[in-house]
Amino acid sequence: MHSTDAPAYTSPADNTASRWEMPDTYLILFAVALLAFALNFLIPAGTYDTVMTLVNGSERQVIDPGTYRQVSPEPNGMALFAEGGEVGLLNFAFEGMVSGSKWGASIGVFAFILLTGGAFGLVFASGSVERGLFQVIAGNRKAGPVYLVILCVLFSLGGAIFGMGEEVIPFTLILVPLLISMGYDSITALLVTYVATQVGFATSWMNPFGVSIAQGIAGVPLMSGSVPRMLLWLLATSGLAGYVVYYARRVQSAPVLSLAHSSDRYFREKAAPIEQLQTMVRGDGWVLLLFAAGIGWMIWGVVTRGYYLPEIASQFFTMGIVVAVVAIGFRLNGLTANRAAVAFKEGAQQLLPAAMVVALAKGIVLLLGGDDPTAPSVLNTVLHWAGSGLADVSGGVSAWFMLVFQTVFNFFITSGSGQAALTMPIMAPLADLVGVTRQTAVLAFQLGDGFTNIIVPTSASLMGCLGAARLDWGIWARFILPLQFFLFALASAAVLLAAVFGF
Repeated sequence: MHSTDAPAYTSPADNTASRWEMPDTYLILFAVALLAFALNFLIPAGTYDTVMTLVNGSERQVIDPGTYRQVSPEPNGMALFAEGGEVGLLNFAFEGMVSGSKWGASIGVFAFILLTGGAFGLVFASGSVERGLFQVIAGNRKAGPVYLVILCVLFSLGGAIFGMGEEVIPFTLILVPLLISMGYDSITALLVTYVATQVGFATSWMNPFGVSIAQGIAGVPLMSGSVPRMLLWLLATSGLAGYVVYYARRVQSAPVLSLAHSSDRYFREKAAPIEQLQTMVRGDGWVLLLFAAGIGWMIWGVVTRGYYLPEIASQFFTMGIVVAVVAIGFRLNGLTANRAAVAFKEGAQQLLPAAMVVALAKGIVLLLGGDDPTAPSVLNTVLHWAGSGLADVSGGVSAWFMLVFQTVFNFFITSGSGQAALTMPIMAPLADLVGVTRQTAVLAFQLGDGFTNIIVPTSASLMGCLGAARLDWGIWARFILPLQFFLFALASAAVLLAAVFGF
C-alpha cells in the first residue's frame, strides 16, 4: 500500500493497478452510511422515556429501561432525499455538519478543530516552538526513549484524571513534527498523545466524563474500586510505553518500515535545517513563555473551571494572536501581518478534512435516528435488543458480552458521558439479574468505551489527531489493529476476572 504527500484523507493512485488499495476514509464512512440507511428498512424504530436523576451531585437525564416501545410494528424505512430539514441518505452529510451545538458534535467540534488548527498555524509560523523543543529534547537523541515514556505517562494521566479528548489535538500538532525531526514518525507521536489518553480514559479510576458518570448512574459509590483500576491503569500504560519504545527504535533504525514514511515526507521537507533549529534566536524566549502560559491557562480552565470546546478554542485563538503579534515584532521567520494571516488559513486548512469526517460520522448517527432516547430511532431498538439478549446469559459470559456490546456501541456514540447515559440504566439492573456486580458492569462500560476510541472513525478526537498528523485513517487502522486486539484481550481478561472475584 502506498501513500503520497497529498492532503490527509486523500487516497493516492497506486502505480500497480492490480494491487489492492485501502479505501479512503470518506469511502469507508459512505459505506457505513449506506449500511445505516439500509437498517431503517430492516429494524423498527423504538423510543424510551427519560427521567432526571441525581448523578454525582448534578442532575442528568437518563433513560428509563422499562419504557421502551416500538413506534410501529414494521420498519419505517427512510427517504432517499428528504425535504424540510429532515434526514435522508443524501442529506446525511449536511445534516451531520449542522447538528448539535457549540458544546459538542458536530458543529462545536467542527469549529473547535478549524479554529485550533488556525491558531497553531500562527504559533508555528514563528518557528520558536520548533526551535525550542528541538533544542531541549532532540538535541540529546539518546534520551529519546525516556522522553517517549514520560509523554506516554503524562498523556495517560490526562485521560485518566480529567478525560482528555479533543484537548489532545493541539499537542499532536506540536509533537508530530518534533518527533519526526528526531527520526521517529507521526505514528509514534499519535501513540504517545492520543492513544495514551484513551488508554488512561479506559482504565481511569476518576475520569469525570466516563467512569464517574457510569458509577453515579449505576448507584455505585463514586471512585469506589479505585485500587484495582489504578493497577489496571499501571499495567496498560506500562505496556503501551514499552510498545512505543520498541516501535520508535525500530522506526528510527529503519525509517522505511513505517507505514507513515511516505506521508511524513511533508514534515521532513517542511522542517527547517538542523543548524537553524539548534540555535534559538532573539524573541524565541518570549514566544515560548507565552505558549507555555497559554497551555497552562487551558489546563487550569479544564481542571478548575470545567472549560470545554467554546472556551478552549477561544483560549487557543487568543494565544495564537498574542504569539503572532510578538513574532511579528521580533520578525521571527520574517513573519509579517499578511504572512500571519496566511499561516492561520493554512493551519485551518490542514485540519479541514478531519473536521469534515466528524460531520460525516455524526450524519451516520442521524441516519440511525440520532442519539436522543425519546425520539424514534433504530439505535434505541438495538439497545433494547442487546439488553434483552444479555438477560438470557449468566455470570462471567454475560459480563464479557457487556464488554462486546459497549465496544460495538461506541462506534455510534463515542461520547463517554452520552454512552453512559444511554447504556448504564440498562446494564446496571441487568448485572443484578445475571449475577455480576454493578461495579463489573461499569468496568465493562469504561473499557469498551475507551479502548475502541483509538480506531473508530466516528471519534472526533481521533480524526482531529489524524488530521494533525496528515495520516489517512486506513493507514492508521492497518497499523493499530494488532494493538487494538491486544487491548481488547486485556479488557476481556479484566472483565472476566472482575466477574469471577465479584469486583
